[in-house]
Amino acid sequence: MKTAVSFKTINKLAIPATIAGIAEPVLSITDTAIVGNIAVDGMESLAAAGIVGSFLSMLIWILGQTRSAISAIISQYLGAGKLDEVKTLPAQAIFLNILLSIIILLSTIFVVEGIFTLMNASGKILAYCISYYSIRVWGFPLTLFVFAVMGIFRGLQNTYYPMLIALVGAFLNIGLDFILVYGIEGVIDPMYLEGAAWASLIAQGVMAIMAFVLLVSKTDISLKIQLPLHKELGRLVVMSLNLFVRAIALNVALILAVREAADLGDKYISAHTIAINLWLFTAFFIDGYGAAGNIMGGRLLGAKDYDGLWKLAKKIMLYGAVVSLVLMLVGFAFYRPIGQIFSNEIEVLTTFNSIFFIVILGLPMNTMAFVFDGIFKGLGEMKYLRNVLLVATFVGFVPTLYLTKTVHLGLYGIWIALTVWMAIRGGALVWKFRRKFRPLLQNT
Repeated sequence: MKTAVSFKTINKLAIPATIAGIAEPVLSITDTAIVGNIAVDGMESLAAAGIVGSFLSMLIWILGQTRSAISAIISQYLGAGKLDEVKTLPAQAIFLNILLSIIILLSTIFVVEGIFTLMNASGKILAYCISYYSIRVWGFPLTLFVFAVMGIFRGLQNTYYPMLIALVGAFLNIGLDFILVYGIEGVIDPMYLEGAAWASLIAQGVMAIMAFVLLVSKTDISLKIQLPLHKELGRLVVMSLNLFVRAIALNVALILAVREAADLGDKYISAHTIAINLWLFTAFFIDGYGAAGNIMGGRLLGAKDYDGLWKLAKKIMLYGAVVSLVLMLVGFAFYRPIGQIFSNEIEVLTTFNSIFFIVILGLPMNTMAFVFDGIFKGLGEMKYLRNVLLVATFVGFVPTLYLTKTVHLGLYGIWIALTVWMAIRGGALVWKFRRKFRPLLQNT
């Protein structure tokens, strides 16, 4: 059956994917707002949450890449009408993913002080980083399991169940944040930053249970590991390794940005924490259409429907552009009130307000990058995605970051470098898509 490329079919996938996608940054933003308003050491707690959050995001993004690989392979088999041939692959992929996550968890937990010292945390901020990370890290394997299950559902053209999982996790985490961070008088003492860590860990556990139950009850996919190894496991591993390298390059940029902001001082890393959380919020908001491109692109490629693939790219780029325009208008309309949600420190707000316009103006470039990133993942073009990130990071971001540092642009320089980074990513993907698929379109 031919896949319809229409407003209805795209948005049926994109809207739940958007809701699921923004649940994570909404959660991070809420954490940031709650932690930033702690009565005791609010600025130090906010800085620690930003540093630890960046490091954990790096780990999750690096090892969570099997989600995209699983989704791409399943959607391509679905498009080719051969879904039965791939049913034993997910269990093998999930087992491999969780095993790797446990190894990394155990390898970081004993050197956590050194890790955050390298990220320029010191004194009270370093102490808070260690206590916060020591709790949150145990949710790492749970998150990777949830990511893998979401990848299976996406491959099956289903973004509804991932949305439910994400929403339950986000609302539970936010509710527990208020209870555990601030406490309930006469019932629970305030736990401050450690309370935020426990809230995240409990929510991750509930999400993992939900993902397991939905996968077992709503699909024919088995989590029982069966031998022999599936013939596509090798391709999945290669795709994941390419995305692994890509994620390292991506996180080099984000971690260097955090490190340089921390080196500028407490108010700068606090302001950067607010800005990067808002950047991630808008990224995941736009990424809903990237997810639709991922899901439908793989299926259209499996069916060799190049005309539909070309039409899909044009439509989701248009819809993503509309969303980014709305986000830009909201950002400028509520420029100062947005910062006040996250902190009541005047020096933090002044610093944040001075660079927030760069975050807003970069949204169109982000849209282009995220939309085509999703399409390329669905097409299985992981090697090209890897190469683009390597160039964007080491030829674009890093030189720009240190060039602006030499001329003392401070936090402005960090965000100029991030904007250059995104422009290279988006431009390279659009160029490659047109070069590869326009000739195929002309031959059909």
